[in-house]
Amino acid sequence: MRAVVTRVNSASVRIAGELCGQICTGYLILLGISPTDTDEDAAHLAEKIVHLRVFSDKAGKMNHTLSEADGDVLVVSQFTLFADLKKRRPGFSKAAKAAHAVPLYEAFMTHLRNYGIRVEHGEFGADMQVFSVNDGPVTLIFDTTEV
Repeated sequence: MRAVVTRVNSASVRIAGELCGQICTGYLILLGISPTDTDEDAAHLAEKIVHLRVFSDKAGKMNHTLSEADGDVLVVSQFTLFADLKKRRPGFSKAAKAAHAVPLYEAFMTHLRNYGIRVEHGEFGADMQVFSVNDGPVTLIFDTTEV
């Protein structure tokens, strides 16, 4: 599983012009799923993100977690995180097919909710417009094969 996690002041996702999900302070998470990913990967990734300390304390140090910052999460599926870029036209055979990816996308969000996090989301496989006001900017990349 791969996730691009951006600390935001606000983020939203629209589908066909309709607001689908919206948050204020928190994380915009672009989530990619591979064919070999499991529920254990989803649980591990959620745990890493929930305990990440990148929100500022009173001294201006990145010392607070998402919960301590009273933050929320907007999760957007992003199969392009597993793009094969060897050629000019990206290939996507390394991304999981919907039958495997959708349950793990849902599981990842459930794991976040189990930590008490409010989760908004896009729609798997939809053509979405994602808007964000990055804070910092702070953007981190997670790969469950590495963390």
